[in-house]
Amino acid sequence: MMDRLYAPWRAAYFMNEKDDGCLFCRMVSSKDDRSHFILARGSGWFVVINRYPYTTGHVMVVCNRHVEKIHEFRDGEGAEMVQWLARCERAIGDVYAPDGVNVGANVGRSAGAGVVGHFHIHLVPRWQGDTNFMSSVGETRVVSEDLNDTYQKLRRALGE
Repeated sequence: MMDRLYAPWRAAYFMNEKDDGCLFCRMVSSKDDRSHFILARGSGWFVVINRYPYTTGHVMVVCNRHVEKIHEFRDGEGAEMVQWLARCERAIGDVYAPDGVNVGANVGRSAGAGVVGHFHIHLVPRWQGDTNFMSSVGETRVVSEDLNDTYQKLRRALGE
């Protein structure tokens, strides 16, 4: 008999209507950071917890403007992005002490972008041996912490 892991909260991800505009643009204009898991905001960027993380502590640094590609950044936006990446890397290290951090952007659907057309870059904490049978064989991720707890820890670590 096959075992099943139930994750009913994931239904919102694949059942959600995809034609109601850009998720990140809605977040930029929202005043309710907590409900969106927005950890911090800057002049051109914001930091948000990935609601469907690869590992605990997976965050994204998201451009406030709806641009898709790095060459579309305005003066100063690239520098601010790197500053946020550094702050997030430090916060993730302080809170979770990972062995490494994957940093990457998926630009365009073919590159794996889940939110196409709005530039964002991922920081994914990694630990030695964290790729296990669940991800490799079961196509399932095991996240060891509630997102609300992650939010509180990282928000404090970012000094917000």
